[in-house]
Amino acid sequence: MTNRWRLRISCLVAIVAAASLVAAQIPGNPPGNPADNARAGGFGGTMIPNNPTTTTAPAPAVGGLSENFAGNWRNPNDPSANIRASTAQPLRPAANASPLGAAGLPIHAPAALPKRPIAKITNGNGTLPNDRGQVWREYDITPFTSRPTTSSRPEQAIVEWIIRETGYETWHSEPLGVLSADHKTLKVYHTPQIQEIVSEIVDRFVNPDPETQAFGIRVLTVGNPNWRTTAMRLLHPIPAQTQGVQAWLLSKEDAALLASELRKRNDVREHSAPQTLVYNGQTGTVANLRQRNYIRSIILHPESWPGFEPEMAQLQEGFSIELHPLLSIDQQTTDAILKCNIDQIEKMIPVSLDVPTAVNPRQKQQIEVPQQSCTRLHEKFRWPTEQILLISLGV
Repeated sequence: MTNRWRLRISCLVAIVAAASLVAAQIPGNPPGNPADNARAGGFGGTMIPNNPTTTTAPAPAVGGLSENFAGNWRNPNDPSANIRASTAQPLRPAANASPLGAAGLPIHAPAALPKRPIAKITNGNGTLPNDRGQVWREYDITPFTSRPTTSSRPEQAIVEWIIRETGYETWHSEPLGVLSADHKTLKVYHTPQIQEIVSEIVDRFVNPDPETQAFGIRVLTVGNPNWRTTAMRLLHPIPAQTQGVQAWLLSKEDAALLASELRKRNDVREHSAPQTLVYNGQTGTVANLRQRNYIRSIILHPESWPGFEPEMAQLQEGFSIELHPLLSIDQQTTDAILKCNIDQIEKMIPVSLDVPTAVNPRQKQQIEVPQQSCTRLHEKFRWPTEQILLISLGV
């Protein structure tokens, strides 16, 4: 293999329920005065009469004009007074003066109207409808949320699992349902049938027996899928819904034998630590991602040389696998939600853009367009706790 790791190889994920762990734990200058601006804008259209023959008494100062400004045009026989009036700068009006329009009249801004909704809204009758016999239940989830965890909101795991098991529409259609949780209490309002499902899920989370039970996860890539030639007799297939994905069960003894055979191959690489553990009811992630920079486009700047600048972007290449296991009450079976995202850059296709300038009319700039391959897996698996789940994500 080259130094650059490629994901175009067979990817295997193995999940195993580890022995009960007794001691292992996860530690958990300021803007101008708006009033001044309003007052200043009122004088934009004020006109000063300029008739040296008129004998009409001067009008009082408008909008709080100063006596000096008004006095410049009190003497109609002095032409220089008219010049001074046209060039004089008015003082600010009083703080409570209204701005003036072109006709010298105050301008009053319309009061902001309250937003009126289009939909008809009522307060209801103040009670929750129970046309389907809905009942209110509150579940104490502190036995689970008080355990050491890396999550700041462990109660969210219970909410997400309930939605998976009951369906999204159950809580967002008829009949009315309520599902809410904080660090101490899960609040549910729904039919007795749904409450029974919720109760069973909550019991699986708060059950103290599997508190120290953990699951190990190992991620390997194999350069050639011919590893199945010798391993097929050890594998017992189980259904998988995602296209191109296969899943098998095998005993712990057979899993150890398969791992020993894979370690002898030169095209096998392990991407997870051997002691990667995920505790019951919690979420564990194994990821191997790296950033790749490339020139996505150009930004034109014709006013400066060279007339453009490259627009940089980033791509993430690699994989991320998220596991969320949950033991049954009797600890005989395990349900697990497995989410896997794989992104690989096949190649970068170069494109040459014309960026002509007066200095260099044939100037060009090369950008890159990524050609990618992506794999997405989001599926639930169930298997006996005493066996190993092996998943192949294809090539």
